[in-house]
Amino acid sequence: MGRILVACEFSGIVRRAFAARGHDAWSCDLLPAEDRSNKHITGDVRGILDDGWDMLIVAHPPCTRLCNSGVRWLSAPPAGRTLDEMWADLDAGAALFSDLWNAPVERIAVENPVMHKHAKARIRNYQEPVQSVQPWQFGHGETKRTCLWLKNLPPLVPTNIVEGREPRVHHMSPGPDRWKERSRFFPGIAEAMADQWGELPLQSDLFERATA
Repeated sequence: MGRILVACEFSGIVRRAFAARGHDAWSCDLLPAEDRSNKHITGDVRGILDDGWDMLIVAHPPCTRLCNSGVRWLSAPPAGRTLDEMWADLDAGAALFSDLWNAPVERIAVENPVMHKHAKARIRNYQEPVQSVQPWQFGHGETKRTCLWLKNLPPLVPTNIVEGREPRVHHMSPGPDRWKERSRFFPGIAEAMADQWGELPLQSDLFERATA
């Protein structure tokens, strides 16, 4: 079993999926753990990337300025914001993505919506995503296209294709917690990650075998 770090996750959904299969799984986010787990680190994940993880799963990095749906704000900022602020936000989001994608971890998965060209140009060692997945491929009758950038991990195989194509997340009523609900991971996808990636040989397993 390996040491798994789930970055940018406060809900614990992905962490619990891996923990249930025997992994030493931790989550990290600027927010405290919603489930009050003692396997959660509150703070900037970049401070712990060198701590000997076997796998890094980035569940919901800030993507507002990176994704195609937000590119319009780079030329016409929303009320109360300036163009300089929009581009500074983009630089910050791209820097975080870069640090996570280039982390010293053997296996890495980063989820994010489709990116625009300005974001791609700012990410170090950028590569196109390996695949995109939908919740309805993993037991949830909803649509929310999610791209997966994968390093030393195979594409996810759908586990439970169901009827229903309702974009529930995008139709949520405005409110202070809407962003939290939009960023909540789908349990079916988390279970697939834990089942399909959790059984792969990890660096800690190889070390233990070599020193046994």
